[in-house]
Amino acid sequence: MAQVIPGESEGIESVLRRFKRVVSRAGIFPDMRKHRHFETPLEKRKRKVLASHKQRRQGFRG
Repeated sequence: MAQVIPGESEGIESVLRRFKRVVSRAGIFPDMRKHRHFETPLEKRKRKVLASHKQRRQGFRG
C-alpha cells in the first residue's frame, strides 16, 4: 500500500507529486490495468504465450 505523510509546511502539490512517484514505483497502475477486466483462462494462456515469444525474440537481438 502506498503511503505518503505530508510535512508540516509542505504544499498539497508537492505531497501529490510524491504520492504519484511512490505509486508508480510500487507498480500499482500496471497491476490495476491488468485486473480491470475478467480474463478467461484461454485469453490468459494466449497472452502468456505471446509474451514468451516476444521475450524470446528480444533475447536474440542482443
